[in-house]
Amino acid sequence: MSIQTVPTTPFAGQRPGTSGLRKKVTEFQRPGYLENFVEAIFLIVGSGGGCGLVVGGDGRYFNREAIQTILRMAAAHGVARCLVGRGGILSTPAVSCVIRKRAAFGGIVLSASHNPGGPDGDFGIKYNIENGGPAPEKITEAIHAATRTLNCYHISDCPPVDLDRPGSTRIEGMTVEVIDPVADYAELMARLFDFDAIRALFARGFRMRFDAMHAVSGPYAQAIIEGMLGAPGGTVVNCTPLEDFGGGHPDPNPVNAAELVAHMNGPDAPDLGAASDGDGDRNMIVGRGLAVTPSDSLAIIAANAAVAPGYAKGITGIARSMPTSRAADRVADSLGITCFETPTGWKYFGNLMDANLATLCGEESYGTGSHHIREKDGLWAVLFWLNLLAVRGQSVEEIVRGHWARFGRNYYSRHDYEAVDAGAADALMEALRARLPELAGRTLGSFRVAEADDFVYHDPVDGSVATHQGIRIIMADGSRIVFRLSGTGTEGATIRLYLERYEADPARHGLDTQAALADLAAIADDIAGLRQRTGRAQPSVIT
Repeated sequence: MSIQTVPTTPFAGQRPGTSGLRKKVTEFQRPGYLENFVEAIFLIVGSGGGCGLVVGGDGRYFNREAIQTILRMAAAHGVARCLVGRGGILSTPAVSCVIRKRAAFGGIVLSASHNPGGPDGDFGIKYNIENGGPAPEKITEAIHAATRTLNCYHISDCPPVDLDRPGSTRIEGMTVEVIDPVADYAELMARLFDFDAIRALFARGFRMRFDAMHAVSGPYAQAIIEGMLGAPGGTVVNCTPLEDFGGGHPDPNPVNAAELVAHMNGPDAPDLGAASDGDGDRNMIVGRGLAVTPSDSLAIIAANAAVAPGYAKGITGIARSMPTSRAADRVADSLGITCFETPTGWKYFGNLMDANLATLCGEESYGTGSHHIREKDGLWAVLFWLNLLAVRGQSVEEIVRGHWARFGRNYYSRHDYEAVDAGAADALMEALRARLPELAGRTLGSFRVAEADDFVYHDPVDGSVATHQGIRIIMADGSRIVFRLSGTGTEGATIRLYLERYEADPARHGLDTQAALADLAAIADDIAGLRQRTGRAQPSVIT
């Protein structure tokens, strides 16, 4: 074995987004493309001294090949120890858990989360820091700057590591330890939740269906829900991670998990339905005939946090991304705690959790989590709902409607315009920004605009400022229209339109969501010219 110095030239467009660098698999397969980005990571973060580096991914196409490259490059950069999930598998929450438990200096996560996989699908890579969370912008920007000036990368010429055999091996001066991908995470979950109560729930005949969508959550859900909690075999379906996710789109929402929703609407529906995404950090909760919105799920978890042993002493605060509905704000008010509004991206929650300002966090894009790690955590949310159902003895629908009766209902929906021409999307946002000064105080339909701005976040911990985080049009009655460009796609641009309307009257809590939001949707189309600028008569996806 020897360390090679390989000449290279920079690749354009290697700036990480809110969830790392995501591109088509074919882009990552270009000679030197992955190597350049990994080289930039090590140039910025170093070798970690004697601490370890965690490496793993969601099992999508190109995962194993990328891990071998990363291990060979880590050895070349003097990393002392690498922890790798068996088979190359580690969910994103598990990476965060292992970093924190094993005191690693960081981790490299290989995933494009909820994006499709396979040879023609997407791939992604991101760096997580020592607290287990995504690297902050100062690090990702430094990595991007390094990619622009590279003229070589360093890599060992060692043979591949057997990723399927647990135990340790050596590359150059580095120890590679292949670990059980589930064990550390399962141990943490057992400390947070009342597993005895959940086991008793299943023993009483409670039924659920967990759709792992042929993604990384399958092994975790099988080991915990069926193995540790005693749910019948077959409770977890589509549980084997596949390189192409079985040809599906591993995004747990009513559109891409339509089979689960149909099952929960059927005559013999189980008591609880749940799903998780490609890398295991998102979740969907479904009751019989009722899909719970992520915003409501966060609010309900916050209002009932004390049912779980890990949160019995109370919560210090809640944090939600700006586009997420204000349902959690009302819970925070009732508890006398702060609900922080942050930009989209889990990295913004890290400072709040590290400073003990927030215990629970959530995003409208089916991401919920807590300070137990520094990533959103799909299976954690499902386990919380199981704990809640075990303690309350009510159905999902009864819990949700009881919450609405107490706090009011936030009708909420997201309309995605996917793969829009990037220039057209940028022009739409710029035109909206130009109109902001004239919108405040105007009457639009039956709504009066109280505030219109381009969201700016001032981090209360480190004082950093994030600008241009989404355009908010806030009505006097609390209703909102939000426009934002997404950073998770790999083709063109995705325009996200978020609609929210608050309804206090329980007699009006049974409206169809899209009907309840129709007036706001029409206003949004009018002021932004969505159909004209995108050329689309309707959104690509409505959730």
